[in-house]
Formats: sequence, C-alpha cells, structure tokens
Amino acid sequence: MSDTPEAKPAIDSAYAAADVETRWYAFWEDRKLFHAEPDAARPAYTIVIPPPNITGMLHMGHVLNNALQDIFIRWHRLLGESACWIPGTDHAGIATQTVVEKELQKQEGVSRHDLGREKFIERVWEWREKYGDIILAQLRKLGVSCDWDRLVFTLDPGLSAAVTEAFVRLYQKGLIYRGKRIINWDPVAHTALSDEEVEHREQQGKLYHFRYPLMVDGAPSADRFLVVATTRPETMLGDTAVAVHPADERYADLIGGTVMLPLMHREIPVIADEYVDMAFGTGVVKITPAHDPNDFEVGQRHALPQINVMNVDASINENGGPYAGLERFEARKRVVADLEALGFVEKIEEHTHAVGYSYRTHVPVEPYLSDQWFISMKPLAEPALAAVRDGHVRFHPERWTKVYEHWMTNIRDWTISRQLWWGHRIPVYYCDACGWKDALRENPQSCPTCGGPSRQDEDVLDTWFSSWLWPFSVHHWPKDTPDLRHFYPTGLLVTGPTSSSSGSRA
Repeated sequence: MSDTPEAKPAIDSAYAAADVETRWYAFWEDRKLFHAEPDAARPAYTIVIPPPNITGMLHMGHVLNNALQDIFIRWHRLLGESACWIPGTDHAGIATQTVVEKELQKQEGVSRHDLGREKFIERVWEWREKYGDIILAQLRKLGVSCDWDRLVFTLDPGLSAAVTEAFVRLYQKGLIYRGKRIINWDPVAHTALSDEEVEHREQQGKLYHFRYPLMVDGAPSADRFLVVATTRPETMLGDTAVAVHPADERYADLIGGTVMLPLMHREIPVIADEYVDMAFGTGVVKITPAHDPNDFEVGQRHALPQINVMNVDASINENGGPYAGLERFEARKRVVADLEALGFVEKIEEHTHAVGYSYRTHVPVEPYLSDQWFISMKPLAEPALAAVRDGHVRFHPERWTKVYEHWMTNIRDWTISRQLWWGHRIPVYYCDACGWKDALRENPQSCPTCGGPSRQDEDVLDTWFSSWLWPFSVHHWPKDTPDLRHFYPTGLLVTGPTSSSSGSRA
C-alpha cells in the first residue's frame, strides 16, 4: 500500500448547473427511471404532454406548464403509482409548411409548386429531421421526467392510422360533411383557418357610409337613397341585398322593393330580417353572403345569390367588374374614390374595431365563401358537456367550468380541411368517371364501382384533428393494447393560454 495519499478530485467552488444537470439527466434517462409499464397491481396515473409545434421554441408559458406537469408526475411516482408522462410533438401544418416554403424561396428561389407535392413533402421531412427536435432537447434541459421511450410525433404511422380511423368513423356516422360556408381565409398561405388560428387586434379604421339609390319606376332615384355603413368597402362589389328590421317603421314601405348597387349597376332587393339592429347607424345593412358569416346566414334564410368577388390571394376577381385584378386594399381605395366622384358617399368616420389576423402569416384574414370539410360539433359536444356536469371531469379552478359550458353550448361546426400539402391528407377518394365518392382506410387504387381511376382529396386535415386524438392515439388506438387499457384515460391535463408562436395544444 502506497504511503502517498490518493489525489482527491477537484471540486468547483461554484455549482455548475449545466454540467451537473446534464450529467444526472443522462444518468436518469439511461437507466429508464422515468419509464412506466402497465402494472395491474398499481393504479395508473397518466399525463400526455400538450404537443408543442416542431417549429417552436420553449417560452415561459411552456416552462410553467411543464414544471407543473413534472411536479404531479413525480408526486404520483412517489405514491407508488404506475405514473406515465408521454412526450411528443405536433407536425404543425401551417407553421411548418410556411417555414419550409420561405426557406426554399430564400435559398433556392423556388416554390412548393415548382417542386410538386411529393418532392416538397420530402423537403419538409428533411427539415423536420434537422430542426424538429430542438424543442424536445429544451425540455430535457428543463429536467422534466417524461417517459422518452414513448416519444411520439403526430405524423408517426401509428398516429396517422388513428387519424384515418377517426375520420372514416365520423364520416360513416354522417358527422363529417363537405359544404360551402364562410370560413377564415389566409390570403398568403392560401388556406382556411380555424377561429383559434385568428388573432384579433384592435385598430383604428374607418366606417364608410354609402348611398344606395332606391329604384323608382324602373330607374334609380336621383334623390332617394338607403344609407349603409361598412368597414370593408371592397366587399360591396358582392352585395346581393340590403336588409332592414321587419319592425322598423322607417322602412316598412320599402321592403320588397329594390335599390341599385352603385358601381356594379346591379339591382338588389330590400329584405326584412331580425338580424338587423335598428338602433345601429341607419338601421340598414348591406348583405354580402360570400364575404361575411352573418350575411351568409341571412342569405341562406332569404335564398340570396352568393357572389365571391375575391381570388385566393384576396385580390379582386372577375366578379368585381372594373376592379378585377386589384389588391384588396387598393380596391378599397378605388371603390371609395369612385363612389365619392359619383356623390354616393354620405360620410366617412374614424372607427376603432377588432380585425382578425392570421396567426402565422400575420396578415388580415378574409371571411371567405369556400368548399371545405366540416365536423358537426353539437352531437359531439353534448356528451362532453354531460361529462363535466355529472362530475366525471373536473376543472381547477372551478370557475373554468362555466367557461367550458359556454364553449360547448355555443359551439359551431369545425372547419377541418386545410389547403396545404404538409399534414394528414383527407382519406376521401373520388371517381370522376362515375361520380363515386367515399372515405376509406386504404387507397383503393381504382374505383370499386366502375373500375376507373380514383383520386384522393387534395386537402389535408387541420393539425388539431390529430391533436384531439392525442390522449388515446399515443397508446396505439384503435388497437386494443395493454397500454390503452391501463393508461387511458389520463389523470391530468395542465393547460393555459400560450403564445401561438409555439402552438402548444392542450
């Protein structure tokens, strides 16, 4: 035995968190200390991480959210339960496609259309492999105790199969339909948006009051007008009626008559509808069914024509007559100037109002009449609401129960289609030869009715269509697996408002 004392390792005078925490986290993960398996002898406790977008970076909202989840999962492990915290990421359809398109344009000067769908999707996957796990590395830096052996991605084959299965089942039950309705339209990304993907910003604008000449003896009157107000003058090109309240005595004798739509020289009816607020402005409202959700409903009640005056980039189309080809805000200036020249401007007022912006491209969205796929939500909301009212699902704090009830009782049909290439493609197939159409779990390759060629719907599903299946799709649903039987339903969901830049969903 040597008489020389063994050298002792040097200890840093200050705690080096980056070195110590990285080393210990690797130790925990290598030994699978966060991993859980189904164990009938122990109660299960499951949390599924609200999957952050692969384009995102952690912000303070994520840090708080994940810290809370980590506290709960560690506590339930200490209680001896089979505690399972499943991590994963969301493919983030619009966000990811937008990032890759910008990169392609900047570095190579090409668009996705130059590449074609298949090649573009390959490039997105390449981008995902390179950058898509950054947010997961950041979660590890936080020290969260996720079961990394169960890491999932919304476009993994198993989760994609769950999406297809859910779509087909809902379609067969008549809960999924294709229809022409007003949706939020992003004129830069050229896709529909859900209400949650629209950020409303209060801004100073103008309220324009225009005179619509009454038709008298088959000709527009020179001195009798109905005055309407609008914040979007360019949409008047698609007006198909003006409306008054049926109880408004000021206009009772005009109901059933017509006015001349200025600039377009189109005679349109004066209708009565209770949607009109008699106390607001002049009590007369222009009705543009293709460019306003309330007007769309009025138009449905009165069987009005629907005239879409915009292209997918929100420029004016051929239905806009002499304004065709103009960018929407340039068209607004031209319309106002032309109406002023004709003496049809009553007044223009400063007006503060909320304008919807796309959460990805940051441009004003357009209410836009479009063929889209929808889910009928009320039949799905009713049992979800009942689960809260009977105490099966509880909110903390309790006040959120009322908010949830408001959401469920005022829910509208969900626009699930997106005009993108990155995402779960809608599993509906068509035959142009015989008109066959159906939702199927597998590509039929040919029409099962006439044997002719079949084609798949071009649209993809809203990213949230995969996220809403997340609590059970991560357990290999629709397969009946031990994981699904043991770890579903979940024990906790920690959620709250987060920045849309990372798109964390709960």
